[in-house]
Amino acid sequence: MAKYTRIEVFLKMKETGVVPVFYHSDLEVCKGVVKACYDGGIRVFEWVNRGDFASELFSELNKYALAELPGMILGAGSVVEEGTAAIYIQAGANFIVSPLLNENMAKLCNRRKVMWAPGCGTISEIGRAEELGAEIVKMFPASEVGGPSFVKAVKGPMPKTNIMPTGGVDTTEANLKGWFSAGVTCVGMGSNLFPKDMIEKRDFAALTQKVKDLMATINKVKN
Repeated sequence: MAKYTRIEVFLKMKETGVVPVFYHSDLEVCKGVVKACYDGGIRVFEWVNRGDFASELFSELNKYALAELPGMILGAGSVVEEGTAAIYIQAGANFIVSPLLNENMAKLCNRRKVMWAPGCGTISEIGRAEELGAEIVKMFPASEVGGPSFVKAVKGPMPKTNIMPTGGVDTTEANLKGWFSAGVTCVGMGSNLFPKDMIEKRDFAALTQKVKDLMATINKVKN
């Protein structure tokens, strides 16, 4: 069962400004990555539902975070239907992120009081997601949907909408300033935050520094 309420998760996403998106088949690598993000100042982490036994790996990773990383909020992403969402919720996922809008997932997450962030690519989809109780929507694929200009266009008639773009977000100040200036609540970031060579070398000290630099940049462009 989720440890954190829906509003607690949302507020931490907003405060942190970035949600790392990551998957690896080796549990020890996963633990190292989550700890590096934690040590760098991140408090929300999205596990990607990808690969065999992904939900079992998440269960062990969540147990590790609960025991060793107080305040770290883990959730599951790339979940496309309610059956898989239920498996992750049973494993303690504090939020569910999807690349698409599935109304049955909304009902399941609402029933279990778990935060749900559906993937949306149009204003109509965003509006429907909010009707279904989504506090924040995942703009995906963000760069293809329209980038920061799309966010700015949405925020005009819908200023209270909370948007988390994923896809097309990187660690540079120029890129992040573009997104936050347009009005995003936070950003999702995967491969740009986790360089392949750094993960292969298990250079978690370097990853921690990269996360610290990222947090400093986000705090700069958010203000």
